[in-house]
Amino acid sequence: MTVETWRGAGTLLTVGEHEVFVRDEPAHEPDAALPPLLVLHGFPTCSYDFAGVLPALAERRRVVLPDFVGFGLSAKPDHRYGIRSYADTIEGVVAQLGLTEVDLLTHDMGDSVGGELLARSEEGRLGFEVRRRVLTNGSIYLDLAQLTTGQQLLLSLPDEAIEISDEARFSESLAATCAPAHRPSDEELAAQWQLLSHNGGDRLLARTIRYIEDRRAEEHRYTGAIESHPSPLGIVWGELDPIAVHAMTDRLLEARPDATRTTLEGVGHYPMVEAPDRFATAVLASLDSPLP
Repeated sequence: MTVETWRGAGTLLTVGEHEVFVRDEPAHEPDAALPPLLVLHGFPTCSYDFAGVLPALAERRRVVLPDFVGFGLSAKPDHRYGIRSYADTIEGVVAQLGLTEVDLLTHDMGDSVGGELLARSEEGRLGFEVRRRVLTNGSIYLDLAQLTTGQQLLLSLPDEAIEISDEARFSESLAATCAPAHRPSDEELAAQWQLLSHNGGDRLLARTIRYIEDRRAEEHRYTGAIESHPSPLGIVWGELDPIAVHAMTDRLLEARPDATRTTLEGVGHYPMVEAPDRFATAVLASLDSPLP
C-alpha cells in the first residue's frame, strides 16, 4: 500500500493544539460482541506499520490506528515529547471517536504508552475500558533491552531538533532490527522514510526518543501496570528481536502466569511487517480466545 493510499483512507482529528492522523477502519463483517481494536505503534515509525495486517485485523472488528504527535502523518511540533503526553493524545482520540471500550494492541514505544493508559485505568481515571490486550516486541524491561548504536546516539544528543539522519542511514537502521530472512522491501523502507520525514519529523528523532528517559524514570509505573492490569494479556513476540529480546517475555510471564505467549520463530522487531500472516493469526487468536 502506498503512503498516498494510506493517507487518503485516514482523517485528521484536532486533539488539543495538534492534528492527529487516524486510520479508522470499519469491520468488514461486524461482530457486535467485539469492541474496537486500538493499535498503538512504536518508535520511530507510525501506524503504517500495520498496513499489511489491517485487512485481517478488521475482518470482524473496527480497528483504530492513530499516529502519535511527532510521528507519521500527525503534527510534528518542536517541543518536549513524553509518554504521558502521548497517552493524553490517545485519550483525546478515543473520546472524539466516542469509544467506551476497546481491545488494545501495542508495539515498541506503544507498549509504554499502553502502560500509562493501563495505569490510569487502575487509578480509575481512564475515560474508556480496556477489555483485553496484546503486547508485542517492546523494551518493557529496560535492563534487558539492547539499545542500538543509533538509539544510544540519539539519547546522547540534546533534546532539540537536529539534522541527524538521511534515508539511507534510516533504512539501514530500520532493516537491522528485522530478522535477516525478513528484511523489509525497498518499497516498505521508502514509505517509512517518507512518513518519518513528513513535515520534518526526521529532525525530531532526538526529541521523540525521550520516551526512553521517561521509562527509566517511571518503569515501575508503565511496566507495573502492564503486569498488574486485570485485563487478559496476550504476548506475541518476534523471537529474533535484537532490541526487545525474547527473554523479556519470560520475565513478564513470571509476573503474569495467566498470560498467553506466541513466539514467532525467525522474526525480529517488526513482526507485523516481517511476517504479517503469522502475526495477524496470533493476535486474533489471543483476542478471540474465551474470556476467563
